[in-house]
Amino acid sequence: MDWSRIKTIFIISFLLLDIYLIFQFMNTRSEAKLEFIEEASFEERLKNNDIIYNEPSQELKKERYISVKPKIFTKKDLAANQILKSSPDEEGSSTIIGQLDKPIKITDKFNPEEFATAVNAYVQYGEKYRFWKIDNTTRTITFYQLYEGKMMYNNLNGKLTFFIDENNEVMLFEQTYIEEVEELSDEQEILTALAAVEVLFTKGYLKPKSEITKVELGYSTLIQQVLAPTWRIVINGEENLFVHGFEGQVIEFKNDENNITE
Repeated sequence: MDWSRIKTIFIISFLLLDIYLIFQFMNTRSEAKLEFIEEASFEERLKNNDIIYNEPSQELKKERYISVKPKIFTKKDLAANQILKSSPDEEGSSTIIGQLDKPIKITDKFNPEEFATAVNAYVQYGEKYRFWKIDNTTRTITFYQLYEGKMMYNNLNGKLTFFIDENNEVMLFEQTYIEEVEELSDEQEILTALAAVEVLFTKGYLKPKSEITKVELGYSTLIQQVLAPTWRIVINGEENLFVHGFEGQVIEFKNDENNITE
């Protein structure tokens, strides 16, 4: 055997392998560096457009799709001061109307936390809802139900509405309640909050000289009673924008229905 020749072949083989490994390492490093540059460049674009964004944690979160089932209220479920919206028979209804013992005055200094404390004595499962908004046009105060601390945005099956009368007082409320929640899928990674903001920026929803005042994760209805993880991004303390947590589409609420835009 020509050991010298074999030795040379081995040396050349190992040299080629080393070159290949070095090439792979440099390629991976370049891709990682490029990804960092792209992320940094988006943050730079925010600054260049005078968009204020106090970045929350970019830790990757895992969520899943869920389905919900509304509660059917019957006579046995109702307190003495509550009546069924539909025919008051034993079959019940998913929507009930309640009445407070005493009216609550609504002033310009409306405090959602104080209001929630005051009405919880009259509302079943009241602690499972969270304030959404007070609307002076429709003269309503709206709360939405929570699941694991996350709000189910614009969900008609888990909604609590208080009506402000001509005396600026609340006496009546309308309630629906989600009784069961089923987890439909395995956990999957969702978009980071920064990625959701980038979706809005890229699609023109985020205007120059605006401020992102709040970012939180909740749920929105995908089809019928199936809900998807959804980022809620508040602009200038008043405009709510929503991004699908898995797919990255912008979700618009119109006429109590969710519309997903490309």
